[in-house]
Formats: sequence, C-alpha cells, structure tokens
Amino acid sequence: MGRLLVTALPNQYLRSLLAMLLALVAVLLAAFPALAQSNASDNHATLQGSVRDSNGSPVAGAAIYFQAKDASPILVTHTEADGTFRCSALRAGVYTLRSDAGGFNQASFGPFSLGPKEIKKIDLTLVAAKSSPAHGATETPQFYDEPQFTVAGVTDTTNLGGHGSTATVRNTESLTRGITSLSKAVATPSAKVAPPAISEESLRAAAHAPDSFDANYALGAMLLASGKPREATSNLERASKLNPGDYENSLALARAYAASGSYERSRSTLRAMLDQHDRAEPHHLLADVDEKLNDPLEAVRQYQRAAEIDPSESNLFDWGAELLIHHASEPAAQVFAKGAHLYPTSTRMLIGLGISWNARGASDKAAQYLCDASDLNPNDPDPYLFLGRLQHAWNAPSEASSERLARFARLQPDNALANYYYAVSLWKRRKGADDTSTWAKSESLLQRAIGFDPKLGLAHLQLGILYSERKDYPKAIAAYQKAIDVSPALDESHYRLAQAYRQVGESSKAQQEIELYDQLSKKNAEDLERERREMPQFVYTLRNPPPAAPALSTPNAPPAPPQ
Repeated sequence: MGRLLVTALPNQYLRSLLAMLLALVAVLLAAFPALAQSNASDNHATLQGSVRDSNGSPVAGAAIYFQAKDASPILVTHTEADGTFRCSALRAGVYTLRSDAGGFNQASFGPFSLGPKEIKKIDLTLVAAKSSPAHGATETPQFYDEPQFTVAGVTDTTNLGGHGSTATVRNTESLTRGITSLSKAVATPSAKVAPPAISEESLRAAAHAPDSFDANYALGAMLLASGKPREATSNLERASKLNPGDYENSLALARAYAASGSYERSRSTLRAMLDQHDRAEPHHLLADVDEKLNDPLEAVRQYQRAAEIDPSESNLFDWGAELLIHHASEPAAQVFAKGAHLYPTSTRMLIGLGISWNARGASDKAAQYLCDASDLNPNDPDPYLFLGRLQHAWNAPSEASSERLARFARLQPDNALANYYYAVSLWKRRKGADDTSTWAKSESLLQRAIGFDPKLGLAHLQLGILYSERKDYPKAIAAYQKAIDVSPALDESHYRLAQAYRQVGESSKAQQEIELYDQLSKKNAEDLERERREMPQFVYTLRNPPPAAPALSTPNAPPAPPQ
C-alpha cells in the first residue's frame, strides 16, 4: 500500500507540472501571435532602428512599444546602450511604433506596413520634456545641428551635365522641380495672416478715427486675410506710422506688399523688422521675397536662418527645397535627412530626401525613400506620383516600388495616374512576350486610366507600346495617333508611330513622323537647356563630402521615354 502511494505521487506531480507548462505556453502564444509564428514561417519581418534625443545622442533603455493593427497585445522591448533596438519574427501587417523614456516627451510613428521578409528601419527622436520658461525669460534659438556645407555663391548651369540620356536628365529635372509643389509656403502670403477679432464698431472707428493704431491694424489685417492685400496696405501703412515698432503690424504689412507684387517694399520692411526682431517668420518671408526678386543666394541664407531659429518641419523643408531646385543636391540631402530625423512622420521630408538622391544619380536609393514615404500615409498620393515618374528611368522597377504602385491603384481605383503608373510597372516587370496575363492586366489598367482621363497622352502612348509588342500595328498606330492628338509635345509618340508605320510598309508616313520627332526632340532639348540656364546653380563646399553616388542607369528604351 505504501509502495503504491509513493509511486503514484510522482506521476500525479509530473502530470500537474506538465499541465501547468502547457497552459503557460498557450498563454504566451495567445499573447504574442507574432512570436508564435516566427518558427512556423520563413516570411517573418524585422523592425529595427534607433532612438536619439534632439541633439542626436543615443537614448539607452528607452521603452519601445509596437502593436499590430489586427491584434490587441503590445510587444515591448528596450533600446541598447547605443540607442538601437531590433525585433524580428514579426508577421506581415500594419503596425504602430511608440517610444518613451524618463525626462522625454513620448514619440510615435505609424501606422506603417511590414511586408513578408521585409527589414524596415525606423529612427525616433525624443524631445526633452521642458517646463514653461519663467515669465519674461526667452529661450536662445537652437538649431538642430550645424550644417556640414556652406553655400558660397551662384553660377549658371552651362556646365551642369547630366546622368544618361537627355530624356533621363529631363525626367530628373522634372522630379526636382516637382518638389516645390509640396511646399506649404503660401504663394500669396496674406493667407498666413489670421484676421483679428473685429466688430462693426472697430470698422467704423477705422474709417472715422485715422489716428487709432488698433483700428487701422485690425481693418488692414482683416482685408489681408480676406485676400485683398492692395486694400490692406493703406491701413497697415497708417498703423505703421502710428506705431513703427509693432511686430505683428510690420509683418502683416510686409505680407501685404509681397502679396500685391511690391517685393522691394516688402524686402525693405522685413529688413527693418529684422534689425529689431530676429525671428523665424520674417526671415522665411524674406527668403520668399528674395527668390521672387531673383536673388537665390540671399534667399537660401534667409531660409537657413529661419530654420536655425525655428527648426520646424516647414522651415526645414523649404530650406531643403531651395537647395535642391538650385542643383545643390548634396546639401539638400543633408537638410532633408535631418528633417526626416526630427519629423519621422513627414512624408514630404522623405520625398525630398529621395529626389535629392535621384538628382545625384542614385535612383535605387531614391525609390526606397519614396516607398518609405508612401508607407507613412498610404492614402497620400504624392509619394506614389513621384515614384511613378521615377520609374521611367529604370529598365524594371524594384519589387518594392511595384508593390507600392499596386497599392496606389488599389486605394485610388478612379485615379487615372494610379492606373497608368501601375500598368507601366507591370509591363516593365513582365517575364517576356509570352507573359499574357501581365500583358492583359496592363492593357486593362491603361484602358481604365484613359476612361478616367481621355487626355492622358502617356496612357495612349503606353497602350501603343503594348500593341506594338504584340505586333498588332493597326491598334498601335491608332493609339500613337491619339497620344499625339491629346499631347502634341510628347515627342516619343512620333518616334514610336514612325516605327509602326515602317512595320506596315508606310515608308513615307514613317519619314514624316521621324522628321516631326526630330523637330520636337530638338525643341524639348532647347527648352530644357533654357530652363536649366534660368535656374542659377549654387556653388557650395562640403566639410565632410559624402561618398559619390552610383551612376544613374540609362534605359534601353527609345530615345525619349515618357516624362
């Protein structure tokens, strides 16, 4: 009896222990589904990065929280001594990243997507938690970092050169100029002025009490904010005479002058202001005005000073954009890189960084930044539009680029350009002439694009290219002719049409199209050269020159790929 009891107790103990272990494993697997599948699948993703403070120093021991969109548990890790973190074995999906540490404000990033086997790097910046300054105290302006370049002057662009064919240079220039469309700087500065609280009594006072500063400023500011800068100047000028040192009135007057085209008056007003008030706003507005007055060297210095005083996302972006459009791609990349570090959720910072690298000939690196930008806010069309234009420089887009353009078409199915760019991406990644499924999908997307925008010449052109590849020359000829009808300046359409005419024995028509192509191609090249000459190039020096970027690959396509 005693022997049986001794034997039974260990078996019961082992069974209980095994049950407890199995229960514990079940809890862990339920709580961490990403970890549960890490050994079951080779498609797991990895998220890594770093956490630094606003001075660029690593933050050790910072808590990292990241949560899948489709799961409630939050995975937690901490940064190493060098501020880095890494978490592998994550399922593909959409995540949100958050970090905090003692003495810092919390930083977050996302939502962002992780694809199968993808390794994504995300850097976060923690800003020190500060108490409000004592009454009357002012903080010394602090720039995020001392720039590693100096802009010394400007020169013409006759010695610019370019990467690859004329068409590739044209595409690069077009992408660079496109950066200015992302600027939040308002073309009419009056829109930046919020109208003060004003009543009917104040309006009547302005009309009958010309010696009232408050009444004249209130009416002038209201007119300016209402889009009437010329009418606003008389009241703001009168207020300025009554109180010459008032900051808000002087800034409003400078904006009114600029919005009405009186740039010299605006510049004089701003320079007088800056003698008393060294603030970011007047420096930024002065930069806008200097650019209008064809003084880019002074403009870039004013943008820089505005960013030094207030390294806001807007100030940093406009500084980088000014450098980029004046062909200072290396300094621009430095500014956009710092901006992306300080503002990790800014899509346009990543776009600017990507286009800066493209201007240096590194289209692959540019594409990666544009893909990252599209992941920040998948519903924002801007990163996709730049990515779609960038792919014209490639023989075949990367898999990552193609996936993003597919997402663009999926999220915005009624967008003509979304369908067009995805169609081009699919066609360039086709497996050969026998890849009928890809061919059919590309044709369907192009037809959708044309349905939404019948005047999209690029879509008609690409449709003709598809038909030519299948040797359906009558359809190709019709598509090329339609491209010429809706986009007469698209020189490649004439080149392609000439080739199609030759295939069907129409030699005289082919010769006419080649002549038209030569004329248009020459004109487009001259226009490009004139635009490059009209945009002065910054002369700059780098303290620590970055490694040379790889040469931009030249497509094997015909002489003039789509713009």
